[in-house]
Amino acid sequence: MSRGGARGHTRVKTARSRTAQSTRWLERQLNDPYVKRAKAEGYRSRAAYKLTELDEKFGFLRGSKRIIDLGLAPGGWTQVVRKRLPGASVVGIDLLPVDPIEGATILQMDFMDDAAPARLIEELGGAPDLILSDMAANTVGHPQTDALRTMGLVEAALDFALRVLEPGGTFVGKVFAGGADSSLVAEMKRNFTTVKHAKPPASRKGSVEWFVVAQGFKGVRPPEVEPES
Repeated sequence: MSRGGARGHTRVKTARSRTAQSTRWLERQLNDPYVKRAKAEGYRSRAAYKLTELDEKFGFLRGSKRIIDLGLAPGGWTQVVRKRLPGASVVGIDLLPVDPIEGATILQMDFMDDAAPARLIEELGGAPDLILSDMAANTVGHPQTDALRTMGLVEAALDFALRVLEPGGTFVGKVFAGGADSSLVAEMKRNFTTVKHAKPPASRKGSVEWFVVAQGFKGVRPPEVEPES
């Protein structure tokens, strides 16, 4: 399937059943140091290091006791949370099936389902102090459309956070290149003490993903909604 290239670079032969695009993807995976590191350290995906690097910069995991992971598949972020916060309660949700992670509750359901928010809080046993969202819409190949669809998920995740977060809590969400749009950033700045954009080193240079980190939730709920307990 593959052969060693210059300086240890693994090259993949194009198989008859494999497209050139999938060959390039496989070659990139085989040569990605984060993929190799994740395999060696027992993480399910290289995405684990995105969360690790974001936390090293912003320190939002420290002291967190109840965490919700939106779009957790295949589970790398929840693995990091469990490793760093073994005593915390963690609930994750994804449309895709996810293998069990010791100490975490995993829901296979659509976060956009009307029943999802209450189910998450019920399983968590109280209001979260940290909400993580690595959700992204399935891409269709049209950059503007892909960005809008993912931004819709970010908006839904933020709306959920504003309704259920503990005062002082943190929201971390994936956005596309350019960061969150101005209205979303303005909403975050009204409700959090600090709002920052970051692209961790583990995020591939060619990727359009960025992350927004909103810390210090002020505890002001949407006026038409009672806080959930």
